[in-house]
Amino acid sequence: METSGIYQNRFKALNCCVLVPTYNNEGTLASVLEDLLVYTDQILVLNDGSTDSTKQILQNFKQIEVRNFSKNKGKGQALKKGFKIAEELGYDYVITIDSDGQHYPDDLDVFLSELEKRKPKDKEVLLIGDRNMGSDGVPDVSATGNDFSSYWYLVVTGFQLHDTQSGYRLYPLKVMNSITFYTWKFEFEIETIVKATWRKIDVKNVPIKVLYDEKNRVSHFRPFWDIVRIVLLYMWFVLVSFLWIHPRNKYRDFKQKGFKKFWKEDILKSSESPVKKASAIAIGIFVGLSPFWGIHTFLVFVLAALLKVNKVTAFLFSNISIPPFIPAIVYVSFQIGSLAMGEGWDWTLKLQSIGSTTDVFLGLGQYILGSLILAISASILVWIVFYLLFSVLNKKQIIKS
Repeated sequence: METSGIYQNRFKALNCCVLVPTYNNEGTLASVLEDLLVYTDQILVLNDGSTDSTKQILQNFKQIEVRNFSKNKGKGQALKKGFKIAEELGYDYVITIDSDGQHYPDDLDVFLSELEKRKPKDKEVLLIGDRNMGSDGVPDVSATGNDFSSYWYLVVTGFQLHDTQSGYRLYPLKVMNSITFYTWKFEFEIETIVKATWRKIDVKNVPIKVLYDEKNRVSHFRPFWDIVRIVLLYMWFVLVSFLWIHPRNKYRDFKQKGFKKFWKEDILKSSESPVKKASAIAIGIFVGLSPFWGIHTFLVFVLAALLKVNKVTAFLFSNISIPPFIPAIVYVSFQIGSLAMGEGWDWTLKLQSIGSTTDVFLGLGQYILGSLILAISASILVWIVFYLLFSVLNKKQIIKS
């Protein structure tokens, strides 16, 4: 077992400190700090306007850096201030740990070990303790809330985490202090990981232990209002990710690789089955031909996430509705709608007249019906063609191997 001195040296070598936000946790605070001091004295405590004996307790820990805030403004606000203070003190990283006694200080080793694996050229990292929410003893409410958050984190970032709500984390300070955050309570911890992921930071889980002592633990999480804020935050993230982040990132990736390399690496050599590959393309074609102008990007990512197919592929093929093709798509949709409504082919309709707003609004129902039929028919045909293509290519790859 490593000695206290070795841990002290590791914290110093990594330029890391432990950040402890606390609010009215007088029952557990002293024991948490005593346990932390076994591993390091590089500790910063943020007393977020506590009204109990917290201030008096902290006076007994002279070797610890303490900041007392006059008014409680929420965990998020406290952490934002803590990040800035820690960087001013010269640290590069902080490991945040709650003061309610839920976390085990010996798990500091997990975070330090992961940080020590990094090489100079590696991406910056943000680590989140994985509490194994499916294990016995974890409250159902906590597990359900974490499942909800993890699902929507996947939707808005494209990456998967098992635990998105643990307060036991390692943050890179320069990154955190360079991002503009708008939340101020518990939802702040979700905002940090989503925005860090959007910045290409390596956000991942590390395994930790957890103690749910409902008798002595004091939680300030308010089930209704805090959940409402989290839901509203994710709603905003969904809009931003689908209308800006996902399209921007996918376009950059595709542009960097080029179509030929993208086709070979992301489609032909994908580990997905022919059914999944063909489905991703078919979804893209369906959305691109559908009448839902203005929300094509949003729609393609939602469908790809729900059906668990490749989002990049689906997004790429949804761009069939780009300006050179739009008049032709609208024209064919009008004609199919006319046929479906029993009016036959409209020989008076010319391709160049599709740009007229009047024509579109006069035959809106005809256009919507026709475009849906076109989108469904084309996507089914495309799925069949690409399914057969990928099946043949997969067989050839198996034979070669």
